[in-house]
Amino acid sequence: MLLELAVKPISYVKSHAAEIIRDLSQGQQTIVITQNGEAKAVLQDISSYEQTQESLALLKIMALGRKDLEAGGVRPAAEAFASVRERIVQRRKP
Repeated sequence: MLLELAVKPISYVKSHAAEIIRDLSQGQQTIVITQNGEAKAVLQDISSYEQTQESLALLKIMALGRKDLEAGGVRPAAEAFASVRERIVQRRKP
């Protein structure tokens, strides 16, 4: 859907709320709500919102991982697994 078709003034949203919710639930993903000619809010269906939140969470995890990598806070998987195995062996010793 073209974004310019999804821009609605708040007065339209107020008078067509049920229709808008129905359209959103049937797949229209986003409506930009304007007030006094300025974009003020975005209304989207719950599925799109959840997908956006999941994407943002994954991007944050990737950014944190990259930061750790750049800071030298990571090590090769083989080394990490060897360390875990060694700790397990040490705990099993009487």
